[in-house]
Amino acid sequence: MSKDAVLSKVPAVTLGFWIIKILATTLGETGGDAVTMSWLGETTTHANPNGYLIGTAIFFSLLIAFVAIQIIARKFHPFLYWATIVASTTAGTTLADFADRSLGIGYTGGSSVLLACVLLSLALWYWAEGTVSVTSVNKPRVEAFYWLTITFSQTLGTALGDWMADTSGLGYLGAASVFGAGLALLALAYFATSLSRVALFWAAFILTRPLGATVGDFFDKPFAQGGLNVSRPVATAIIAVVMVGCIVLIPQRAGSHPENVSSSP
Repeated sequence: MSKDAVLSKVPAVTLGFWIIKILATTLGETGGDAVTMSWLGETTTHANPNGYLIGTAIFFSLLIAFVAIQIIARKFHPFLYWATIVASTTAGTTLADFADRSLGIGYTGGSSVLLACVLLSLALWYWAEGTVSVTSVNKPRVEAFYWLTITFSQTLGTALGDWMADTSGLGYLGAASVFGAGLALLALAYFATSLSRVALFWAAFILTRPLGATVGDFFDKPFAQGGLNVSRPVATAIIAVVMVGCIVLIPQRAGSHPENVSSSP
C-alpha cells in the first residue's frame, strides 16, 4: 500500500465480497419475511398493514444503531460491516413490502420511486464529495451517504425482484436467472472494457439485491407459488450460518484510496 493511501471503513471489493453480499441479500429477504409474514403474519393484510409496518420499525431501528456504531468505529470490522449490510437488507425488504403491498404503490411504482431515490442519493454524494467511489468511505459524512445509498438500493432491489418474479411471470428461478445474467454481463464489462469502475460497482451492488431476494423467495415460498416451501426461520438460520462461515473463512481487508486524490465517477 502506498504511504499516501488511507484505509476505508468498508471492505475491499473482491470475489469474496460479492459472495458474502449475495448471501447477505438472501438472508435479508428470508429474515424480513420471517418477521413480517411468519411471526407477525396474523396482522399482515392489505386491510391491516401492521405486520410490515412493525417489521420496518424493528429493522430500521437496528439499521440506525449499526450505522451509528459503524461510523463511530475507528477502522473496518468485518462482522460489524456485514451486520450493518444485513440490517439494511432486512429493512429494505420490509419497507418495500409495506410500500408495494400495504400502501398499494405496486411493484412498478415502488421500483420507479426507489430508483429515483438511489440516483438522487448518488447525485448528492457526488455533489458534496466529488466522487461516489466506495474507496473514499472513511469520513462520517461520506459514510452517511454510503449507507443512505445502500439502504435505498436494498429497498429498490426488493421491489425490483418482486416485480420481475411476479409481474413479469418469470417466477423466482426465472427472475434469479435474469439478474444472474445481468451480473455476469457487468463482470464481463469490468474485465473487457474501460467503463467506469465506480458505475459498474453500483450497478452490480444494486443487482445483487434482487438476485438475493428472488433466491430467498424461492427457498421459502410455498410449492404452489413456485418455491421450495422451506420454513422462513429455518431458511434464515441456514443462510446465516453459511454467511458467518464465509466471513470467517474468506479473507477480509479494508479498502484503501490515495489521500487527497479524488476518484473519478
